[in-house]
Amino acid sequence: MPMKPAEKTGEVIQLVSFKLDSEEYAIHVLKVIEVIHMSKVTRVPNAPGFVKGVINLRGKVIPIISLRSRFNLGEVEYAKKTRIMIIDVAGTLMGFIVDAVSEVIRIPAGEIQITPSVASGCIEQDCMSGVINIGGKLLILLSPENIFTVDETRKFSSTVCTAESVEAPECNAL
Repeated sequence: MPMKPAEKTGEVIQLVSFKLDSEEYAIHVLKVIEVIHMSKVTRVPNAPGFVKGVINLRGKVIPIISLRSRFNLGEVEYAKKTRIMIIDVAGTLMGFIVDAVSEVIRIPAGEIQITPSVASGCIEQDCMSGVINIGGKLLILLSPENIFTVDETRKFSSTVCTAESVEAPECNAL
């Protein structure tokens, strides 16, 4: 769901905010399928470093991505607040490991500011869709579809369950 940061409308949007390192990020609530506690991840041979493996979530195989690794923030030990956010990324279900999920926030769409040009080159694409100033702190709005290259997204969608095919028989077993 593309958002227009510069657009001044009366529309209110809902975002799920979360922490990575010392920064706050957010993803549109409609992209978040659910949030689960950190669970055992099965490693996948020859996967990129940011792909921690897969989990079986109620019979569905979901790839698990470390956003810390993807954004070059360095890995840390998982804590009690570490969560996996199950996200719809261009029709493919993926799990993003985050340090903590903060809250669901409602903000006027007009408060989303355009991403500064110095920060727009994210993972070969523009994964930041805006910045929001909330009470003097900045919240970075991510576009899950742009966290990966087109080729990476294609590889994920050809090998895992998608949001549309999640009930298909091949998606119901590891």
